[in-house]
Amino acid sequence: MSADFTTPELPAQGIIQPLGDDDRMLLSSYGEFLPVQPMQKLITEGEEQNSLYFVISGNLHVMTTRSGRQVLLGRIGPGETIGEVNIFHPGLASATVTAVEFSQVWRCDRQSLEDFMNVSPLPASHILIGIASTLSKRLREMNDKVAIVGHL
Repeated sequence: MSADFTTPELPAQGIIQPLGDDDRMLLSSYGEFLPVQPMQKLITEGEEQNSLYFVISGNLHVMTTRSGRQVLLGRIGPGETIGEVNIFHPGLASATVTAVEFSQVWRCDRQSLEDFMNVSPLPASHILIGIASTLSKRLREMNDKVAIVGHL
């Protein structure tokens, strides 16, 4: 968002950082900007999910339910993304994402991202590399956690 919150725009951070101003403005038009109030669910575990979310401001918690208990899987802040898996493999959300404070996010569904890819393949390739890097990082972190639990 702009400094005065009147003009939606994607900031040059996270997976969006490699894009120039014109490409970021174009990409902005392929999604929608959403305000998320504290304690509001952005994604609900078990529900259909086919969108990528980019956090512009605020903080969100990613939670799942295991054996009847809420388990915190991660914290997501500005410049980070949520929903990457479902861009490549649409299906049910594997976790619930809830705002812990007022947050602003940009949402882009799979079809809109594909449309952007067809219009702007080079900028889209930067986005896809960013998504792949995010997924790889999270997979490594999870592998490390599993390895630690396996040694206990």
